[in-house]
Amino acid sequence: MSMTRPTHSLQQQIQKPGLQLQRVIVENKHGEKLVGLLHETGSKQLVVVCHGFQSSKERIPMVNLAAAVEKEGISAFRFDFAGNGESEGSFQYGNYRREADDLRAVVQHFHEQNRVIIAVIGHSKGGNVVLLYASKYNDVHTVVNISGRFNLKKGIEGRLGKDFLQRIKQNGFIDIKNKKGKFEYRVTEESLMDRLTTDTHAACLSIQPKCRVLTVHGSMDKIVPIEDALEFAKFISNHKLHIIEGADHEYTSHQGELASIVLDFLQENFSLEKNMLKTALKDHVFHSRI
Repeated sequence: MSMTRPTHSLQQQIQKPGLQLQRVIVENKHGEKLVGLLHETGSKQLVVVCHGFQSSKERIPMVNLAAAVEKEGISAFRFDFAGNGESEGSFQYGNYRREADDLRAVVQHFHEQNRVIIAVIGHSKGGNVVLLYASKYNDVHTVVNISGRFNLKKGIEGRLGKDFLQRIKQNGFIDIKNKKGKFEYRVTEESLMDRLTTDTHAACLSIQPKCRVLTVHGSMDKIVPIEDALEFAKFISNHKLHIIEGADHEYTSHQGELASIVLDFLQENFSLEKNMLKTALKDHVFHSRI
């Protein structure tokens, strides 16, 4: 495990989006249109960035990470899951596996465009989604989990209130309101059970050793406790953990450090994959000469 402490030498301000943003529509398997923005550099390689709960592609971590990847000459794509942001569909409380399916639709769309997805990055709930994706598919070998929650049974009472299971079984749903009493969204029993039956532990054990996973977490995260990051480190075989000292859940004052850590990991793994390819090609040439 590595840890960084606050430093004034790293860029803290929000990165400006690139000049080559392209709006891209991808249809998921339910026929819903997912809206995304492609940071086009002309590279064949592509990094996909996924947002978290009740969030969107326009939130600061997603914009910053995509812009940072773009600045390195690699194209990036950030999009809204169904029911979020500009995408079609209705918002659902759980939807972890369905959002992994949305990510699958995005990956397949760009595969059809002859792109190579070199990494998927997810923030918060998006971190869980990219790990679920990696546990089911073996076509992306670099995964970044930023502030994902390991134990999905925790953190529910804070949103739904006490005795949420009893109340939802009695009424069939719970309506969530903001501090001003305005309705925000409805949690159905089905969507709650979707979350409670999503097995993060099993997903982590199912991720193949050739898939390299980075977990980044802030030491001052009040939404998802730092202990969750330590659990990911226990159960993912090829895993690197980095704690950013003083960072909150959104990395409000640590955007530069977050981008730097993620880019270093991507570069390290991109170089490793290129070296492995070179070795494989040399072996192929050697054996063909024999």
